[in-house]
Amino acid sequence: MNVNLELLRLATRQGVLQPGQDQRLWAFLAEQQAAGAGEPPAFKPAHILYYLGGMVAIGAMTLFINLAWERLGGTALFAIALAYAFAASLGTEWLLKKRLPLPAGIVAALAVAMVPLAVYGLQLALGWWAERDAGVPAAYRDYFARIDWRWVLMEAAALVAALLALWRWRLPFTVMPLAVTLWFLSMDLVPMLLHGERAAFFSDEGRRISMAFGLAMLVVALWVDIRARRGPDFAFWIYLFGTLAFWCALTSMRSDSELGKLGYAVINLLLIGLGAALSRRVLAVFGGLGMAVYLGHLAHSVFRDSLLFPLALAAIGLGVMAAGVWWQRHEARLRDRLHGLLPQPLRELVEARSHD
Repeated sequence: MNVNLELLRLATRQGVLQPGQDQRLWAFLAEQQAAGAGEPPAFKPAHILYYLGGMVAIGAMTLFINLAWERLGGTALFAIALAYAFAASLGTEWLLKKRLPLPAGIVAALAVAMVPLAVYGLQLALGWWAERDAGVPAAYRDYFARIDWRWVLMEAAALVAALLALWRWRLPFTVMPLAVTLWFLSMDLVPMLLHGERAAFFSDEGRRISMAFGLAMLVVALWVDIRARRGPDFAFWIYLFGTLAFWCALTSMRSDSELGKLGYAVINLLLIGLGAALSRRVLAVFGGLGMAVYLGHLAHSVFRDSLLFPLALAAIGLGVMAAGVWWQRHEARLRDRLHGLLPQPLRELVEARSHD
C-alpha cells in the first residue's frame, strides 16, 4: 500500500488520527525514507547505484584478483586483506550511524568477502600452494572456478566472519556472502568426502550430496523465514543459493526411467506450490524451469512423433489457466481453510508474506 499525505488527511477527517498527527506522521515517514531506514531494496536509482558500486568493489577484490597480486606474496596478501576488511567494518559502522542500512549491508559484505583472501594469503605463506611453482595453475581467482578441499578452510573462515557480521550489524545483505559460501562449501566438501577426487562432484554420489546440502539450506531458510517473519528479510539469499544447489544437482542427475523423470516433475511442481505459498519467487522460477525441462523431454523423446501431444499439452495449459480462474473466484475461502491447517508460526509467515 502506498501512503501519501492525502491518505493521512483522510484518516484525520474520519477520526482515525488526531488533528495535527497527519503532519507529524508524514514528516516522520519522509525523514525515515530520506535516511533509508526500514526501506526494502527496490528498483530505484539510488539502490541500483548502491548494488552496482558494491558489486564492483567486491568483484575487484575477489573475482578479478590477478596474478600480479600473487607476486606480492602470501604475507602481503594477508595484511592487505585484513586492512580492507577493517576499513570496510569501519565504513559499515559509519553508514549505520548515518542511518543508511542498505549501503551499510553491502560494505559489510565486502568486509566478509576479504576473509577468504586473507586465509588464502596465510596458506600461501605457509607453503600450502607449493604446486603453483611446479607449473600447476592454482591461484586465488580459481576459488570461484575450481573445486578443491583446501578452499574449505577459507570457506569455514568466511562462514564465521559472516555470522559475526550478522550478529554485530543485523543487516539482511550480510546473509549474501554466508549463502554464497555455503553453496561453495557444498561443492568443495564432496572431494573431501569422496577421497579427494575432483571429478567426484560430478558423479551421482556427488550430486546426491549437493542435493542434500541444498535441501538442508532450504530448511534453514524456512526456519530463518519463520523466525524473522515480522522483520527484515534475512532468508532471501539462503533460499536463492539453497535452491540453486538443490535444483542444479537434481536436474543434472541421470535417470533412464520415465518414473524417475515423472518424480522430477512432481518435485518441481512442489517447488512451484511452495514458492507460491511462501511468496518466494525463486522457488517458483526454478520449479517452472524444471517443468519446462520435463515437458521438453516429453516433446523430444517420449512423444516425438505424436500428433496429439501438442494438442494435449495445449489442453493442459488451458486447464491450468481455468484452475487459476476458479482459484481466484474462491481464493478467500480456500486460503482461510488451508491456513487453518498450518501451525501458528507458519500461518503467520504466509500471512506476512502475502502482504509484501
